Amino acid sequence: MAEVHVIGQIVGASGFPDHSLFCKWGIHSGGGWKLLSGLREGQTQVDNPQSHDAAYFAHPIDVHFATKGIQGWPRLHFQVWHQDAFGRNELYGYGFVHLPTSPGTHEIDCPTWRPTGSFMESVSQYFLGGGPHLKNPDLIYSGADRYRLQTIAMGKVHLRLGVILRNFDKFGIEC
Repeated sequence: MAEVHVIGQIVGASGFPDHSLFCKWGIHSGGGWKLLSGLREGQTQVDNPQSHDAAYFAHPIDVHFATKGIQGWPRLHFQVWHQDAFGRNELYGYGFVHLPTSPGTHEIDCPTWRPTGSFMESVSQYFLGGGPHLKNPDLIYSGADRYRLQTIAMGKVHLRLGVILRNFDKFGIEC
């Protein structure tokens, strides 16, 4: 079987309206992909920079897949959260990127977005926190019903990933 090994890190996040951010992440792949080693999901620590516009996580990612084809190529999906002074967590954005298909080191910026609600939900969110969430997180990377959502753009998640491909030519798989 052909193999894909991804080694890297979630460097950080920038462009969000407030500090004190953390990130939940996961990897989604098609049915023809088998995870040989590594974690399929995780969460970074909370970073609360005092003098910077960016949060730094330096959270490691190390996954190893085997596959018989490129259909269902793995995607990284993210949820960026803000933690306020009272310890409450508020969703700041969703986003996803496909893992690079070429070997080497890649610097990737993943744009994020979040759903908007009605005017009353916006007022409630301002005073009480919280806000609209997706009922089905699969909408992050599948476009089936995503076109009906009303969203606003948020910041970006920054990644540095190294990709190693093995035995793709041996099994006649072209990327």
